Amino acid sequence: MQGKAELIEGARVIFEDRVETASVRIEAGGITGIDVARDGATVVPGRGRVLAPAFVDIHGDAFERQLQPRPGVSVGTEAALLETDRQLAANGIATAYHALTLSWEPGLRSVETGWQVVRALEHLRPRLTVDNRIQLRWETFCPEAVPLIAHVLAGQDRPALAFNDHTSAALLHPSVALHDRPFDQVAEYPLTDLAAPAFLHKMEARAKRSHMTTPDYVALIAEVWSRRPQVPALIDHIAALARAHDTPMLSHDDSQPETRAYYRGLGATVAEFPMHERAFLAAREGGDLIVLGAPNAMRGGSHLGSPGAAAMIARGLCDILASDYFYPAMLGAVVRLLADGVADLPALWKLVAANPAAAMGLTDRGRIAPGLRADLVLLDWPEDGPPAPLRTWVSDRGGYSAL
Repeated sequence: MQGKAELIEGARVIFEDRVETASVRIEAGGITGIDVARDGATVVPGRGRVLAPAFVDIHGDAFERQLQPRPGVSVGTEAALLETDRQLAANGIATAYHALTLSWEPGLRSVETGWQVVRALEHLRPRLTVDNRIQLRWETFCPEAVPLIAHVLAGQDRPALAFNDHTSAALLHPSVALHDRPFDQVAEYPLTDLAAPAFLHKMEARAKRSHMTTPDYVALIAEVWSRRPQVPALIDHIAALARAHDTPMLSHDDSQPETRAYYRGLGATVAEFPMHERAFLAAREGGDLIVLGAPNAMRGGSHLGSPGAAAMIARGLCDILASDYFYPAMLGAVVRLLADGVADLPALWKLVAANPAAAMGLTDRGRIAPGLRADLVLLDWPEDGPPAPLRTWVSDRGGYSAL
């Protein structure tokens, strides 16, 4: 649609500080005016509809279900990512950071799969509608991922880097709740018994995902745990690489103020899915941004027992909602939070557009104003029913339309 001007006329427009009826003119991938003359533009009827900034999703791993529709059943990477791109556009998401787990595990979350996804996105770039980017969701016990991380950091699409330690979490002694686990690098970490029946049962699903037997998987995680003394230096190295490329950094599942302070000191000023109130408070005190999952807000609570997104938003302890594992949740979360009176619509929309864009350093999107990208979503939003995207504009890339 590049070159031809369009005027989205008479919609209720979600601006940063208000919702009001207006017309928005776009041309050559950008917003060129608010309530201006048609001036030869093609008119898109907006009356009775809602026009909003398209979603900016900084953590989504639903693409894994396209790569592996059933456990152990994989499909072609490029076909999977083309389908993901279309799902994103149909859900009003114009910018998506795929949370690409880079783990020591074989299979879906392996470094090998990571390379396949990265190469496929590079090859498909001219054919994609949405601005597909990568969140390097790096497992800190995985030195094998360093060449891939360096490659992506040096690429043309500025990624994000998230520090994950699911190894320590998996090996936590069952007497300690996951949301109470200590800082990952404490000297006397409360380690589980690797021969305990409950632990072996917990590892069954991970083993299946990795195409391994449970005993072999347990032997592998034990070998990986032996790397623990080298992990802090490896984290320092990766953080330095990210800082050199001015890459936004996040830490994942913080449970202690000490954890948040450690990653903040490395330059990770975004706390992603904190697991305890004390971690939220530490992040806010330190001036960090806080990310929670939109499914948490849409469903009315976390499936892991972490603090509820609605309560944290109401307390000013959540800045961003991400799709996590379900792309439609970004819109669904706004609907639920609005119905529950958590905040007004402009404030809620910042959680899914302006704030995540700012967190990633994307100053050209997330808001509706002249001079910004025309990343927009037009919604059919009846008073007595849930909204649905009718059309998504993604700058000059085309978009999605159900009109």
